Amino acid sequence: MEFIYEGLAALTWQQIVMYLVGGLLIYLAIVKDYEPALLLPMGFGAILVNIPFSGVLNQVTQGVGETQGIIQWLYEIGIEASEAMPILLFIGIGAMIDFGPLLERPKMFLFGAAAQFGIFFSICIATLLGFDLKDAASIGIIGAADGPTSILVSQVLDSNYVGPIAVVAYSYMALVPIIQPFVIKLMTTKKERTIRMNHTSKVISKRTRILFPIIVTLIAGFVAPMSIALVGSLMFGNLIRESGALNRLSETAQNEFSNIITLLLGLTISFSMRAEQFVTIKTFYIMLIGLTAFIFDTIGGVLFAKLLNLFSKEKVNPMIGAAGISAFPMAARVVQKLSLSEDKTNHLLMEAVCANVSGQIASVVAGGMILGFFS
Repeated sequence: MEFIYEGLAALTWQQIVMYLVGGLLIYLAIVKDYEPALLLPMGFGAILVNIPFSGVLNQVTQGVGETQGIIQWLYEIGIEASEAMPILLFIGIGAMIDFGPLLERPKMFLFGAAAQFGIFFSICIATLLGFDLKDAASIGIIGAADGPTSILVSQVLDSNYVGPIAVVAYSYMALVPIIQPFVIKLMTTKKERTIRMNHTSKVISKRTRILFPIIVTLIAGFVAPMSIALVGSLMFGNLIRESGALNRLSETAQNEFSNIITLLLGLTISFSMRAEQFVTIKTFYIMLIGLTAFIFDTIGGVLFAKLLNLFSKEKVNPMIGAAGISAFPMAARVVQKLSLSEDKTNHLLMEAVCANVSGQIASVVAGGMILGFFS
């Protein structure tokens, strides 16, 4: 009974706020089905690490000494010491992605690059708001629309805001179906949204599919060496998929392996959601900057498509540019849904998926470039 009173006495209003944040993440995961594989463990973890004297964190007990908490141990081993968890997750992501449609339409690579504009714009905004350069770079990478990349970059740069960055990155990824339609409609006319694109299909040989991840890794290695941990893991997973020699490993990487890493990553990152670090005015700023990053990612992609249309006979539906962010496959689905709402016979899913897949590559390369420049 005495211990209960001690716990309640040690409870702070910031910890109560974190219980509400955890509850909100759980609500979004279960009721709204927004990234449940990550938001659910993150939400529950946020509650666990903010219970006074919580056993999931390291504790010093009189007469016993220091006891190790499981979530703090996972964080120190899997993220702080090696950044292993977000990197390993990319193996599973790579095994899930079919780059074939993108190889059929290589022009779509450009949209992935254009839709990273929000990263660099947000770095400038974060700097103006008073964040130091490494923290600003870590916050800006939220614009990659890629949770594992955001975690890795912020951890390598030793940011003071790893927890808020992870929560904001995954939350806004989940909210892409809400954020992007408004921005797309704001930046395009009805006539532009009804542009039809010619659907062409080419046979991509197995040799090309196998060589692609190897070549991309080599190019990324010379252009942005710091991106190799990310790009290499992504491409290794894809090579397992395309080789045809490791079907069981490919299926494992796509399912059991990815699910386990995702579950552990969600719980582990909650270590950075302790109240004293999370409940600050800077977290509010990070939320605003993250939203800005997603908005300007979308704007950058749309405007790039419009620019191409000035010089191209074969017009591109500008909405395709919005699919160039890394939030896969949500961004592609948003474009397809908007297209069908304007014209029920205008299907853009294939082109949108190509741009979305290119965004996966562009986001990890951008993360590597940020690390190379700021670390």
